[in-house]
Amino acid sequence: MEYLADLKIATVAFLALSLEKPLLLEGDAGVGKTELALALSRLFGSDLIRLQCYEGIDSTQAVYDWDYAKQLLHLRATEAVGVQTDRTSLEAELYEDRYLVERPLLRSLGYSDPSRPPVLLIDELDRADDEFEAFLLELLSTFEITIPELGTRRALVKPIVILTSNRTRDLHDALKRRCLYLWVDHPAFEREVEIIRLHVPDASEVLSAQIGAIVQEFRRQGLVKPPGIAEAIDWASALTSLSAVEVTPEWLEMTLGAVIKYREDEERLASIGVGTLIKQAFARFGA
Repeated sequence: MEYLADLKIATVAFLALSLEKPLLLEGDAGVGKTELALALSRLFGSDLIRLQCYEGIDSTQAVYDWDYAKQLLHLRATEAVGVQTDRTSLEAELYEDRYLVERPLLRSLGYSDPSRPPVLLIDELDRADDEFEAFLLELLSTFEITIPELGTRRALVKPIVILTSNRTRDLHDALKRRCLYLWVDHPAFEREVEIIRLHVPDASEVLSAQIGAIVQEFRRQGLVKPPGIAEAIDWASALTSLSAVEVTPEWLEMTLGAVIKYREDEERLASIGVGTLIKQAFARFGA
């Protein structure tokens, strides 16, 4: 499945499935929160429905909307052919299923095969505002959505719900009570090397170990954005594509953009010296 879960992650994911409860994952960006939802969708062979949260998101973007262009075409077509219909009937025609645009939350309720429940990923919920979080709390309690023109839609099969947060703000306790909770941390050195080897099989054991050691060392330096496992994988892919067999100061300087994303962090590492960082990393982790 290309997802290497430790025992804690595997256990809480199993409990979320068994108890049919949403799973809230918090942690730094790049530690693999979103990847767990992808792994679960691959495991069940089911659809992954992703709702990317952002500031100002509301029900129109998250639940449903109406296809106004098609509704207008229907009105014009009715007028052009001279169809005689009363106003009430015409308005009812405009709010039929064929004009409904299903957004992720509504779409996740429309599945009927219990062996292949959809995976609903509500990503970076901390970016949304309190009002949207309150609406989401109600949805996770009932798994039903009311559309005034069409009635109430209820989930025949509950979706597997994964919520993620980078903790740019605290989520409400009421939402957390609805969920199983897991703080996802950066992996330990040995597991990080395993993950790199899994995702970049062309990377040698030595190169994977050196990358894992250096990334672990970077995280000890108080950076603005410590590299996550996603950056470690990208860096391994970059070095492998350049046919590097080990991490040298020269290779590190040329490919630093694959793993470090802030100018302030580049300056911080430069002030220490890449050669010094490599030596510290290899000595600390025996790479």
